[in-house]
Amino acid sequence: MMLEGKGAVVTGAGSGVGAASAVRFAAEGARVLCADIRLEAAEETVRRIEKDGGTAVPIACDVAHEDEVEAMIAAAAEHFGRLDVVYNNVGVPTPRLGSKLEDHTAEDFQRLFAINVGGVFFGSKHAVAQFKRQDGGGVVLNTGSVAGLVAWGGAVYAATKGAVHQLTKAVAIEGAPFGIRANAICPAGMPYTGFMAAGGLSGDPDTVAQRTAANHPLGRPITAEDCAEAAVFLASERAANITGVLLPVDGGYVAR
Repeated sequence: MMLEGKGAVVTGAGSGVGAASAVRFAAEGARVLCADIRLEAAEETVRRIEKDGGTAVPIACDVAHEDEVEAMIAAAAEHFGRLDVVYNNVGVPTPRLGSKLEDHTAEDFQRLFAINVGGVFFGSKHAVAQFKRQDGGGVVLNTGSVAGLVAWGGAVYAATKGAVHQLTKAVAIEGAPFGIRANAICPAGMPYTGFMAAGGLSGDPDTVAQRTAANHPLGRPITAEDCAEAAVFLASERAANITGVLLPVDGGYVAR
């Protein structure tokens, strides 16, 4: 049980990487606050966890609003007695996949930064504050992207993920004297999560998955479960001396 007794928050826990990670955290013994802007989606993940004998609590949270994030962190500490892991996973894709920089509107720009960067900033800020109120230690996890490591995935979206990566490193350095670790998981294309469809990519899921997999040296699409396994490791004591890392979960994409 890699996370036995840990109190954890997972944002975007209603679907995709968030749901897979919340389920895996609970399977490894964590008590999980499942946060999502759609409460009913968070509740469904909680039902999955409880069906398997785990402990979880749902909460509605729009990570673009600091007061809601602060309340989410406080709720986790209250429910579980302490907080050990905060996984800032929420993100939204480029509104129209394939859009050039000049195709983005001001509204596109503001929404991408408010959610993708704002959610990580607020989540990290209030996680660190809570960790310091406790007896030290704690883990911040963020969902970055290979789009923030290379010029791929849409200019503005990639810029938000680059910001996530820099925030991750900053938290790692600032948190180190307090035993606080911070790392980011950087997935490549995940055709089965619905994330790409949200950006307007359509077609038969298996065909899309095959096209996506062809971009990865290992020849496999990235799944939510792949990311969840990485998240469990980075949240656990097995990664006790790992911080400030941007971990690609990409089938070798950025190694080319």
